[in-house]
Amino acid sequence: MLKFVKVRIENPVAFSFILQDDLYLLKDDKTAIPAPGKSAAVAELLPEPVLETVALNFKYLGAYKKQCLILVYYPGIEFMADIHLTPLENTLKRLGFSADDVAILNRSNYADTGFEQLVDFFNPQKLLILGQNAVPAGLEAPKLNQAEQVNKCHTLFTFSFDEMMDNNEYKKAFWEQMKIW
Repeated sequence: MLKFVKVRIENPVAFSFILQDDLYLLKDDKTAIPAPGKSAAVAELLPEPVLETVALNFKYLGAYKKQCLILVYYPGIEFMADIHLTPLENTLKRLGFSADDVAILNRSNYADTGFEQLVDFFNPQKLLILGQNAVPAGLEAPKLNQAEQVNKCHTLFTFSFDEMMDNNEYKKAFWEQMKIW
């Protein structure tokens, strides 16, 4: 004959000592505080809150050998439109850089990523921002076509290639600043 005993459990974690099956605690149960005078072993079973930091990982074009980061903005494209990538690569070649020396990051794919996160991940020595939309959150847009130091990084904010393609004055201003970037 089975005997049933009525037991009052004050802490839900104690169920694990009585029942053999897996128990799933509700959010409120996990933060329950044992009553005074209860076993310390039961109190130790309460899970400690764990704060996880998600490691950032960016997909970019280039090998980033010379710590030169180029921020662009092309929605719906993985990196940069081919019609604009070719002139950028030609400009870099004229300055003695190869495609492997830089990292081209499309900001439209990382819209929620702030400037500090980019700096922490890449630690760039040079930063080229092509267009207003490519400016990361948390960074005031630097002066247009004026190289300046931002967080120990030689930064140039200039026109996007969309703006430059049909405007010779913009191209000239871009080239003049790239020579000293």
